Amino acid sequence: MEPGDARRPGFGRAARAPPRRLLLPPLLLSLLLGRGLRVAAAASASSGAAAEDSSAMEELATEKEAEESHRQDSVSLLTFILLLTLTILTIWLFKHRRVRFLHETGLAMIYGLIVGVILRYGTPATSGRDKSLSCTQEDRAFSTLLVNVSGKFFEYTLKGEISPGKINSVEQNDMLRKVTFDPEVFFNILLPPIIFHAGYSLKKRHFFRNLGSILAYAFLGTAVSCFIIGNLMYGVVKLMKIMGQLSDKFYYTDCLFFGAIISATDPVTVLAIFNELHADVDLYALLFGESVLNDAVAIVLSSSIVAYQPAGLNTHAFDAAAFFKSVGIFLGIFSGSFTMGAVTGVVTALVTKFTKLHCFPLLETALFFLMSWSTFLLAEACGFTGVVAVLFCGITQAHYTYNNLSVESRSRTKQLFEVLHFLAENFIFSYMGLALFTFQKHVFSPVFIIGAFVAIFLGRAAHIYPLSFFLNLGRRHKIGWNFQHMMMFSGLRGAMAFALAIRDTASYARQMMFTTTLLIVFFTVWIIGGGTTPMLSWLNIRVGVDPDQDPPPSNDSFQVLQGDGPDSARGNRTKQESAWIFRLWYSFDHNYLKPILTHSGPPLTTTLPAWCGLLARCLTSPQVYDNQEPLREEDSDFILTEGDLTLTYGDSTVTANGSSGSHTGSTSLEGSRRTKSSSEEVLERDLGMGDQKVSSRGTRLVFPLEDNA
Repeated sequence: MEPGDARRPGFGRAARAPPRRLLLPPLLLSLLLGRGLRVAAAASASSGAAAEDSSAMEELATEKEAEESHRQDSVSLLTFILLLTLTILTIWLFKHRRVRFLHETGLAMIYGLIVGVILRYGTPATSGRDKSLSCTQEDRAFSTLLVNVSGKFFEYTLKGEISPGKINSVEQNDMLRKVTFDPEVFFNILLPPIIFHAGYSLKKRHFFRNLGSILAYAFLGTAVSCFIIGNLMYGVVKLMKIMGQLSDKFYYTDCLFFGAIISATDPVTVLAIFNELHADVDLYALLFGESVLNDAVAIVLSSSIVAYQPAGLNTHAFDAAAFFKSVGIFLGIFSGSFTMGAVTGVVTALVTKFTKLHCFPLLETALFFLMSWSTFLLAEACGFTGVVAVLFCGITQAHYTYNNLSVESRSRTKQLFEVLHFLAENFIFSYMGLALFTFQKHVFSPVFIIGAFVAIFLGRAAHIYPLSFFLNLGRRHKIGWNFQHMMMFSGLRGAMAFALAIRDTASYARQMMFTTTLLIVFFTVWIIGGGTTPMLSWLNIRVGVDPDQDPPPSNDSFQVLQGDGPDSARGNRTKQESAWIFRLWYSFDHNYLKPILTHSGPPLTTTLPAWCGLLARCLTSPQVYDNQEPLREEDSDFILTEGDLTLTYGDSTVTANGSSGSHTGSTSLEGSRRTKSSSEEVLERDLGMGDQKVSSRGTRLVFPLEDNA
């Protein structure tokens, strides 16, 4: 071997020795491979068993969470039921002790506040902090998200926007989350019985006596109040911006929206005290009528402001085309909602008239309830306003359908909606107190709150006093200064303002509006509601008045030279005071609509043309011919003048002054002194005098007067 060979690779002993390899026989190799496969299979089986155990544990945890959620739901509902129970018992105690400084709604709010404090500061956090996930590629929020977590999909729903400064202070108490209701619960479940009851229990006599004034306060007054409050609050917002207290955007349209929702008055406390003390019926009618229609106007007005969309880049600048479009939307929504509510009431009246449902009071009451409630949902589904629809549905049901119901169903429907109204209203006020501490998106701004109180006061003053001045120019019975001061004082805010404010709390501006609205409701219900009784005494407003009693006649109203007694004078006074709007449709309603939709009124065969004889016979109820169910026309004493109405019964034409005659001629004045005919008896019954005992019938002279507004 040469010397250099040892340094070359592959040479030498080590290089020359063959490499060691592990050579396994085929049988042993197969055995080892089989064992390895079995080991791998065993490992895989162990992993599968662990996955099954993990899945079972997850299902068990999910079931426990569902059970815990169900328990918390039950506790939250039980909390509100106990609040209502405690409120009812305290109301009984207050009524027993004749305590009037605090109304039931204010009491419900106090109990709600107490429970809210306990839930806020007395219950520990029960859930862990959730992990925040970033979706930077998305430019909008989705209402529903499907999240893939280790191959399992979970669905999440949108709760609302959270400002960056409050991302770490999101409430983790599950109980507080449970007692925070979806705003749609207020609109679809709690508001319908409240609004329907307002229309169904309307005292038509006093309402229509002041119909012109009520419409002026409700429509024109609400619009004036909205724009005054909105413009004043826009100035407050500009001041906050200068002071550096405005941390986000607050537009002029937001201020107008706040003016619309806060213009919805709810003097439930004042009206309850009026009813208990039997305050002046005209003042009660003005306040009640304004609040009923005012809620409807406020919600449609707020919807119109939201629909305001100017063209161009600046979507919050004034645009004449967008303004008139919003006005058109207001008129369209209001008229469409009104029509839908009236049509639903008419359909219910026809169903109850031409079926035998009165033989089954339970079915009759159930149908009445469902038709009335469905009006609200139908209007909302069609893009109209359910509040307006259900209000006029209630008025239509009271005017027509109520006459077709059995005696038992009449009592049931009245009591049913009265109870639902009471529970829903007190539930809302209890929730108001609770929401002050459990709501997670409050924005407290002292400047905005103080400015809102000042703006509301000025808006109410500009609403009441100028309108009253102009209305008094056309009224024989003036709205006195004491009435005006009381109406100014009674501008409470309540359930409707709260429901409109809580419906949308996504933005910074809406959250500030909600917080301010809540505080305004607290103040007006507690302070103004509690001061109602002293204010009545200070303003010298009559109390202890029979609702059917009218003020004593005066020389500037009318003069009865010779009459039939106090009852006759009361009937004549009512007719003299009726609004001209009501008189325009009363004759048509009495001669055509009432006979078509109810079992009362003159037969259509005597009021429709001869060529409509077949249709008249089909639509006229047999009770009208047989006179089996004579029904009193409760609204017939609203006619202004006795000569305005001419009724035809059989072959006699009867006018409202008591004279009658054949179709070929007319009777003289002496006919009024004759023995009353059957037609006169029917007319007197229709005019609300059939159940009054008249000892003598004299001749009366009533001077013609100007109409009430």
